[in-house]
Amino acid sequence: MNNNLKGKKIIVGVTGGIAAYKSCEIVSRLVSYGADVKVIQTKSSLGFVTELTFFNLSKNPVYVDMFAEVSEKEFNVKHIELAKWADIFVVVPATANAIAKFANGIADDALSTTYLASKARKIICPAMNTNMWENETTQANVAKLQDEGVIFVGPGVGRLACNTSGVGRLENVEEIISTIVDELTVKCDLKGRKILVTLGGTKEKIDPVRFITNNSSGKMGLEIAKAAQRRGAEVYLVVGNVTVKIPDIFSKIINVESTQEMYEAVKNEFDKVDTFIFAAAPSDYRPKEVVQNKIKGKEINLSLTKNIDIAASIGKIKKTKKVVIFSAETEDLIKNTKKKLQEKNADFAVANNVTQSGAGFNVDTNIVTIIGKDGKEEEYPILKKREVANIILNKIV
Repeated sequence: MNNNLKGKKIIVGVTGGIAAYKSCEIVSRLVSYGADVKVIQTKSSLGFVTELTFFNLSKNPVYVDMFAEVSEKEFNVKHIELAKWADIFVVVPATANAIAKFANGIADDALSTTYLASKARKIICPAMNTNMWENETTQANVAKLQDEGVIFVGPGVGRLACNTSGVGRLENVEEIISTIVDELTVKCDLKGRKILVTLGGTKEKIDPVRFITNNSSGKMGLEIAKAAQRRGAEVYLVVGNVTVKIPDIFSKIINVESTQEMYEAVKNEFDKVDTFIFAAAPSDYRPKEVVQNKIKGKEINLSLTKNIDIAASIGKIKKTKKVVIFSAETEDLIKNTKKKLQEKNADFAVANNVTQSGAGFNVDTNIVTIIGKDGKEEEYPILKKREVANIILNKIV
């Protein structure tokens, strides 16, 4: 992590939750990295942390009342000038109330008015009771903000202030700091590149109500896509069966169901892109015949046939285009991955043993080995999938 934030301008918004005390450490750390930090507090946050605390930590005025009397040296329209000033806008902690305001354009205090006026990149770090977080309205507000490109860090899982345990606690400080630093130090080294990423599993119908699929969530592919987009690439997504929310921030999003549909979508975009990252887990097999009515009986005997190998098909015709494959294995990881590299004519492979704790499907981390065409192996420890994504993109660069 590059901790040099000299010259970077950061707004930290603090809302009224018990986790507000953790924002003190975040402000202190960002200042120590050289950033210029200005804090906006809601009035309810003052019950947890005082203005004086943030004034001393940031060495800047703290903004609470957008109608407060100002001197001639201060901004004429505080929230507008602050909004223009910032490189990045971080809200930590963010209550359900604050998230609702941001999602629905409500601007009734210094924080919400500045947020609404700001075109800076935004990071929201939620902290609240589990039931409040899981409430349908809160989730709809979060989804709306994600569609606008807002980055959410957390919430984490653990002990909450209400003496219960569950999802809703503020994500750990290291993860929040790491995300802020990554966003501020990212290079636009993929500008001009057009990258297609496949993600998720596929479904192969057995009958009208049953299908074959796998546990792929789409998390790894989405992290790659988001990282590539942040680094300046034009990103095309081919999305299968996923559990993640796909933000509407990419050049093109194509939703598919079966492996054949995924192949057709990739082939149709072939001439438009220069790099293919096959992070999806398409079903290798499909039923020879799809039964038209729901199958009944004590036993079902399926006859399966092999699906098209999407990556291998593109590898055969890629010419100067780049192809990156994923290899999810349960045994003989390196041997099987090297074989796939040759068969698919890929430039490099990202291999992981999905039986390892912290790797594979439906988790936020991964443990990978990257293998090049020359057979060189690079092993990595357990990392956030966001970190793995940037390692993969560094290899492409």
